[in-house]
Amino acid sequence: MQASSLGRTIVDQSYRSEIRAALLARWPDLTVVDPFELHPASVEYQDAAAAETLFRLIELARCSDLIIAYTPVASMGTALEMYAAYLQGVPVLTISPMRDNWVVRSLSRRVFPDLTSFLAFVAAAESPTTLS
Repeated sequence: MQASSLGRTIVDQSYRSEIRAALLARWPDLTVVDPFELHPASVEYQDAAAAETLFRLIELARCSDLIIAYTPVASMGTALEMYAAYLQGVPVLTISPMRDNWVVRSLSRRVFPDLTSFLAFVAAAESPTTLS
């Protein structure tokens, strides 16, 4: 949510609604968990609450069926979630222009250069299980 911001700012999160809408348009019964919905003001959390939230989100990623990581720029939190998911065998689909970045290419099952290509992939997928 902070991406590579230096302060307590949240970068544009509108991509989340586009991803959710595309997934639910194809599979209305799918459960989509959005960390920003769970913690919209997390950048304002004090240290203890911030750490607790970070570790809960990492655990959530580890226990998910699929992770969709959106990283137009580097994001330490997303990288931690990707790593935890990868270690657990959870497929990670990454939307990022950083396809040559070691973290992106090592932890992702598939990398999409932009949101448009990911949304086209979802539109063409037969079932949620074919996403990974």
